[in-house]
Amino acid sequence: MKAAELRDLSDAELRVHVATARRELFGLRFQHATGELDNTAGLGRAKREIARALTVARERQLDIEKRDNG
Repeated sequence: MKAAELRDLSDAELRVHVATARRELFGLRFQHATGELDNTAGLGRAKREIARALTVARERQLDIEKRDNG
């Protein structure tokens, strides 16, 4: 999912997306450890997806703090 699409999600939807992406990454790591994972590029994609979503969440948090303090 692109960052612009993540920005369109509500806070609750964004939290659900992060949780789902983390579960997916866990599954991929488990498959990799057991030798079942054929395409290891999915690990990097999953990590980037989590980072992208967490970045959007942090941007929102900073925007809220900025409005409260300034």
